[in-house]
Amino acid sequence: MPDATFLDSTELVLNMGPQHPSTHGVLRVILKLDGEKVLGTDCVIGYLHRGVEKIAENRTYVQFNPYVDRMDYVAAVSNSLGYCLAVEKLINVEAPPRAQTVRVILTELNRIASHLLWLGTHALDIGALTPVFYCFREREEILKIFENYCGARLTTHAFRIGGLQYELYEGFEQEVKAFCDMFLPKVAEYEELLTNNRIWVKRLQNIGILTAEECKQYGVTGPVLRAAGVRWDLRKAQPYCGYEKYDFLIPTRQNGDTYDRYLVRMEEMRQSVRIIRQAVEGIPDGPAIAKVPKVLKPPMGEAYVSIEAPKGELGYYIVSDGSTQPYRVRVRPPSFVNLQALDRMVRGALIADVVAVIGTLDIVLGEVDR
Repeated sequence: MPDATFLDSTELVLNMGPQHPSTHGVLRVILKLDGEKVLGTDCVIGYLHRGVEKIAENRTYVQFNPYVDRMDYVAAVSNSLGYCLAVEKLINVEAPPRAQTVRVILTELNRIASHLLWLGTHALDIGALTPVFYCFREREEILKIFENYCGARLTTHAFRIGGLQYELYEGFEQEVKAFCDMFLPKVAEYEELLTNNRIWVKRLQNIGILTAEECKQYGVTGPVLRAAGVRWDLRKAQPYCGYEKYDFLIPTRQNGDTYDRYLVRMEEMRQSVRIIRQAVEGIPDGPAIAKVPKVLKPPMGEAYVSIEAPKGELGYYIVSDGSTQPYRVRVRPPSFVNLQALDRMVRGALIADVVAVIGTLDIVLGEVDR
């Protein structure tokens, strides 16, 4: 079929979002259609833009810390970890071993919570109602641990520059171990519901394929990249917080389709439990925070630190001019970068497949728009 012009009668331009429940936030996707077939897309973002990076230039380093929790609001702990590591690099301070171990535990719990929210909503988008109740049931147990630790469930402000916000509460280790023991059988339960379900397989296999080479061209990271066969995980490639001490695997698949991305995330939850169990058995004694000046004035310079957030590489670039406030803060959010690939993934697919592909990218618009 020859390329049709934009206003040709054979084409239909359809707005999907920003209020559409399957766009996972206020994302507007302009679809160019030939019947049910997608010829191209244009993502319109910015509906949730709050100027977070500009706010950073008008706050002290410590004051800005809680703002990052509001970007990827289902993985606030990861956001805070990346920012704290970047500032610590600027001031040449390392968190004590106890703080690093607890950071790993909380961050991996947050990875599981993020993946559970993704799995429940992704299944709901495709028409499976049961998984969202199952996933939220287990996610609630993680949120209870966060609430006991720092009083918050969603925008969990767990870390401070130099270490932890609070010392561990009594019974923390027992609650974390109990969650790990309870959770692994539940993952098998999710897979029993979905993995070989013929409707699920039909809706996901060979949909939204992104090859390893295309992932590199678009800068895509995280589970989307690993589902295309690239064994890249910053916890292994550029270890931070002592991740080099833990024994865990990097799940990968080969097909790069929506089904493989589902399988990668399922296995990632199991590997997170594996890391948490090792960490909780070896929480060292000692201080929970390093000696950090009350008034932070990093020397002039710049720092970039990236971590493996649940959705991919989350990076913070901070420029210091020697004052109490950053001269410039730039965030590299994985949702924003991964969203670039949506047009490539849905061309030639059907409208129903667009819903599946948006879900499998696992985007959060608070992080895309900032």
